[in-house]
Amino acid sequence: MSELIENQRRVLAALKGVKDPELDRDLVDLDMIRDIKVCGPSVELTVVLTTPACPLRGQIEKSVRDAILARLPGIETVTVKLDSRVRAGTPVNVPRALHDVKNVVAIASGKGGVGKSTVSTNLAIALGRCGAAVGLLDADIHGPNIPMMMGRPASTVEQVGERIVPVEQHGIRFFSMGFLLQEGQAVIWRGPMLHGAVQQFLREIVWGPLDYLIVDLPPGTGDVQLSLCQTVELAGAVVVSTPQDVALADVRKGIAMFRQTGVPVLGIVENMSTFICPSCHCETDIFLKGGVDRLSKELDLPVLGSIPLDREVCRAGDEGNPVVVSAPDSELGRRFLSIAQALAARIAVRAHAVTH
Repeated sequence: MSELIENQRRVLAALKGVKDPELDRDLVDLDMIRDIKVCGPSVELTVVLTTPACPLRGQIEKSVRDAILARLPGIETVTVKLDSRVRAGTPVNVPRALHDVKNVVAIASGKGGVGKSTVSTNLAIALGRCGAAVGLLDADIHGPNIPMMMGRPASTVEQVGERIVPVEQHGIRFFSMGFLLQEGQAVIWRGPMLHGAVQQFLREIVWGPLDYLIVDLPPGTGDVQLSLCQTVELAGAVVVSTPQDVALADVRKGIAMFRQTGVPVLGIVENMSTFICPSCHCETDIFLKGGVDRLSKELDLPVLGSIPLDREVCRAGDEGNPVVVSAPDSELGRRFLSIAQALAARIAVRAHAVTH
């Protein structure tokens, strides 16, 4: 036993100073090193990352291996296993149905038509494909498009007692107002009814344990946004915008609303940043270039990534087979994955700051 403890101590000492690049903290101090085993010239251990979507997992793995090989004489091979544990970034003052949901993230836009639902759908699925437990709530009561994009335009609503069971598709759980409407039916509701619908979704859907619940909001700064902010302490919000000045003017208002309600804005996603010609595959600017970058500097917010206007994204969404599912290794699929990883990293940094 004493030899086991001494070997573990030596490995931990060798790893002192190896940091999580996002948190800028020592892996040992963060208790991210687990299950150390030393057998002759071999070391095996597990690094518990802050998210399965960690964008720097390869860098962390290499740093751990290099440090042990350089600092422990006689060690010839190092096996690093990667695990993850998503930290809850919000207090427990949430509806009972969300007690097992670690992070609720709003996806918003200042105006309609910027591709917010497309971004929400692909980000949720990308996080799920990384290994996270993910839910997607379509809170756009008047224009619920998520069912079509997820390939489930209609579904029988299943209940457990008085609570609603979300639908499972593409590896995530999701629910939408669209499941409660007849085909072609319009929702003609005023503020109090919208507030009631949001409350019902947050209090009566059986989400189960989730690392992330992505909430696709309607455009603007209306009743649904306020109801969500007042009911749940959000881990943060992401704002989707096209580069045109009209859209960016509305983005400023949306960001101001979140900041006034105490919701951290995690970053901006630039959608339809360029147009990719289906014939020559060249990228062409549709709007004036650089608007989102200027806004990010002005408001001190990161740009999580940019998505070009591409026919494949539109086709995949219309067919209910989003591009991160239909073409995960394509340039578009990789871009959505990169944004999902950047988002997960931002959430992890904020969650760590809140709990420390």
